[in-house]
Amino acid sequence: QGERKGTNKYYPPDFDPAKHGSLNKYHHSHPLRERARKLSQGILVIRFEMPYNIWCDGCKNHIGMGVRYNAEKKKVGTYYTTPIYRFRMKCHLCVNYIEMQTDPAGCDYVIISGARRKEERWDMKDNEQVLPTEREEKEKLETDAMFRLEHGVADRATLQRAVPTLASLQEAQSAWKDDFALNSRLRRHFREEKKTLREEEEEAAALQAKAGLSIPLVREAEEDRRLAALLKYHSPDSYEEKQRMKRTEISSRSWFSPATSGRAGEALRKLGLGGRALRGRGGPPTTLAGLGIVRRRSGEGPEGPAEPGGPERGETTPCSPPAPASELQGGAEAGTAPPATPPAAPSTSLVADYSDSSSE
Repeated sequence: QGERKGTNKYYPPDFDPAKHGSLNKYHHSHPLRERARKLSQGILVIRFEMPYNIWCDGCKNHIGMGVRYNAEKKKVGTYYTTPIYRFRMKCHLCVNYIEMQTDPAGCDYVIISGARRKEERWDMKDNEQVLPTEREEKEKLETDAMFRLEHGVADRATLQRAVPTLASLQEAQSAWKDDFALNSRLRRHFREEKKTLREEEEEAAALQAKAGLSIPLVREAEEDRRLAALLKYHSPDSYEEKQRMKRTEISSRSWFSPATSGRAGEALRKLGLGGRALRGRGGPPTTLAGLGIVRRRSGEGPEGPAEPGGPERGETTPCSPPAPASELQGGAEAGTAPPATPPAAPSTSLVADYSDSSSE
């Protein structure tokens, strides 16, 4: 690509190499084009990559390490002979500007404004990591025997303190060394747990079918089981009391069902005179004569005349009361003969007259 750019340059007819030197001077432009627009101020636009994770002060968003920006690079000082550069860039999520500069003394970048660093640093000494040996210390170890002895004693003491931790780490690593045994144990545990879950699902399904529930059942807890053991349910009435109440109800209710009473009332309405003598039609109260029921003597035929002095057709005669028991006993004690049997009282019977009242 570079060769193609070099060979495809256009040289106008008035271009003079001795006078202009290069096409950039001929066009009065910088080789970096727009990136050198502030070069007169000592500012060059470069492609800057974020060295670590930061938080933007403008939008409070996280900007990860490695995000690239078009930054304005400017020299602001030196550390001995090493220049210190400052970079100014705009956040891609808001209008805030972030400024950072190099720190040659700490081999790091320092945030000047516009952001704050996400702290992910640690001290290697506090983290018990192996520290790189500095140049001065290395020279002293090579030349000073006493310093080398003291350094060795300190290193052995550090090793003794770290032995238990190292042993526990080695033991933990050896426990995970046999992959096949670990895999078999894990699969066995999964099979047992799966079998337990299947049994619980079957038991829950059986309980739902028995109780007619459509809601899912949660797993039984030890606290729920203990609380259920403390509860006791008692019926308000015993079995004997329920049986006694049922017998009382049966003995107190009517022998005839409502349907039978309704059929009897229907038969009475059929026996009536077209329903004109019933109370519900606004007429006089219902009587035996109104229903076509008459009382006759037993010796009288259906059409025979009544005896003299007897009740006429359509009239009722009350029955004679029985003789008192004291009179019967008195007659027996006096030795008198029992009185002659009186003539039988005319017995009466109820005969239904099915003829209409208008025919009588």
